[in-house]
Amino acid sequence: MKKSVLAATGGVVAAALALSGCSAGSSNDNGKPSGTITVLTNRTDLVDTTFKDYAAQFEKKYPGTNVKFEALTDYEGDAKIRLSSKDYGDALLIPSSTVTKDKYSSYFEPLGKTSDLEKTYRFAGDGSYDGEVYGISTFGSAMGLVINKTVWKDAGITTPPTTQDEYLADLKAIKDKTDAVPYYTNYKDGWPLAGLENALGTTQGADARMKLAADKSPWKAGSDQYNIDDMLFKTVSEGLSESDPTTTNWEESKDLLAQGKIGTMALGSWAVSQMQDAAKKAGKSADEIGFWPMPWQTDGKFTSVTTTDKLLAVNKNSKNKATAKAWVNWFINDSGYAKSQGAISPVKADPAPSTLKDFEQIGVQYVELNADPKGKESLLTDIANTSEVDIFGNTYRQKLIDVARGAASGTEESYFATLNKQWAAAKTQVDQ
Repeated sequence: MKKSVLAATGGVVAAALALSGCSAGSSNDNGKPSGTITVLTNRTDLVDTTFKDYAAQFEKKYPGTNVKFEALTDYEGDAKIRLSSKDYGDALLIPSSTVTKDKYSSYFEPLGKTSDLEKTYRFAGDGSYDGEVYGISTFGSAMGLVINKTVWKDAGITTPPTTQDEYLADLKAIKDKTDAVPYYTNYKDGWPLAGLENALGTTQGADARMKLAADKSPWKAGSDQYNIDDMLFKTVSEGLSESDPTTTNWEESKDLLAQGKIGTMALGSWAVSQMQDAAKKAGKSADEIGFWPMPWQTDGKFTSVTTTDKLLAVNKNSKNKATAKAWVNWFINDSGYAKSQGAISPVKADPAPSTLKDFEQIGVQYVELNADPKGKESLLTDIANTSEVDIFGNTYRQKLIDVARGAASGTEESYFATLNKQWAAAKTQVDQ
């Protein structure tokens, strides 16, 4: 199921109607937006600037409303604690690492039928359970390689590698011919390692999640799971990443890549604009920063998986659901947030962002993973949790890096065998 991010079906009016038709709840649910709402956010960097402007625009459109923000530095951890009470704002981002889909209805207000909202919104399946949507994507990203073009050019490379072997050879050329670190893992912060899972589906297609859930040994050649982790292992074991991954720093890494001290990082396209800002801050052109697809082709074509970022939801215990729903609708459709981040808009009618111009020139095809079948929305997460292999986290990939650099015992083969054993046992247990 390959489709361009430029494909458009439905529009903003349809989205507004869908969200305004939500089911009833407590006081001021389906009435006219009014009064004060509190919005929880992870964007500590925007809460006093961009988001303040958003609140003013929303309050102008809906006189008598007031939007307050609570910015959480450790959003996932703090939101998890808040969810144990009813005090988690009126609108919030779903803490994806702690709330599984089968728990959505316990915390969040349904926003409409999946079959209706998926006509207008990308990634509707990500916020759905049992045919209801509980969270709308704030924006999406395409998975790929954020690169410093000058570094790659100085190494003699001007076109993206088409195979993993070619990719590793290119990183070696960067190591041999430049002073840059070829690849940066962001091991210490961890979450960029978790983000590598967003490449799932690059070669196995839109049903990759269910294929992974059905596979008793996914760490074997030919699967996306193997490709993702094998490439990371070999990058580290061949000395093509930073010398001491325990000292990496995400914020610093943006400046290092922009300055040409790092050649490559595997991230979502959302990171491109941040790297471009870092380049301009360093007195360089934003064009220093490029975005290439992952080095696996299918039938001679590059493919990139598009995935959602955070999902915006309404607290089912909110005393002001009408205003909270209006905020979700306005933020997604009218704020311009996705465009400001150089990201893929969740609204299908919106154009592709400029950050994907390299992909357009290369002819990259896009895959949006299919929604999990009804009744299996939590299957993959259940297997992962039972196996204690956190494919959506970073711990097992930190261990993988440690094995690859000789800081932990084992080999790639033995480590992958252990992962397969844990996964198979968990799958058997969950399937019972």
